Amino acid sequence: MTTVHLIDGTWELFRAFFGAPRETAPDGREVGAVRSLLRSFAGLVRRPDVTHVGVAFDSVIESFRNALFPGYKSGDGVDPELLAQFPLAERAAAALGIVVWPMRDFEADDALATAARVCAESAGIEQVRLCSPDKDLAQCVRGRLVVRYDRRSEAVGDEMSVIERFGVPPRVIPAWIALVGDSADGIPGVPKFGPKSASVVLGRYGSIAAIPASAADWDVAVRGAAGLAASLAEHREAAALYERLATLVTDVPIDASPASLRYGGPDRRQLAELCDELGTSLPRIG
Repeated sequence: MTTVHLIDGTWELFRAFFGAPRETAPDGREVGAVRSLLRSFAGLVRRPDVTHVGVAFDSVIESFRNALFPGYKSGDGVDPELLAQFPLAERAAAALGIVVWPMRDFEADDALATAARVCAESAGIEQVRLCSPDKDLAQCVRGRLVVRYDRRSEAVGDEMSVIERFGVPPRVIPAWIALVGDSADGIPGVPKFGPKSASVVLGRYGSIAAIPASAADWDVAVRGAAGLAASLAEHREAAALYERLATLVTDVPIDASPASLRYGGPDRRQLAELCDELGTSLPRIG
């Protein structure tokens, strides 16, 4: 039985940029995040249980969602030294032999959602691990077949853990985000709703569309029901848009078959050339 590891390269690069020391390449470019990413990914593929692996990057921060909602996240305000390392990060992952999906019209999360679906529907798959803490990806979790996975702690977040954290099952996560909002993605949410109230209401009705318009018709106890119902009535059209923004695409045109994700080792020539360019030593692969 096969375990597939799917990595959110954008999140990994952001974390490295803000957590790793700044370092420059021989030509003066800032490459600290890529060096850190290279070491981290090399450590991943050294593990004997990592046999199938893919990574997605937001090669362009904007996506089709920006056309739907002008306030959606963009590359505005992102440090240019971070943006400049995306192409290097993609090259680093590819040189290590990891399948890379560079996203432009779609987002990295869409690629991961697509890969998770394809692999979960394939024969011989024991588990698909989404290596990211991004709550958007919680909607992809399926029992213990598709899980969220913390590479540092090795903690596995299955469907029950999603329900325990958000108060709703994975399929309801986009609606939950629509009500609560997500500042990282530029989704405002519906005024007055917070995580607890959204969990209680959606836990009862299962979708935004099914929530009665009048609080008098609600048969679930939630504090401030009248104000919540009035706010939702005023912003119901916006909430539907926010839910669409939060819903990941699961049919991105990428090859995400388990066969294509089988790890076959690094391209040692490309890896050596990249390390020379970065001014760093070759990572240990195995």
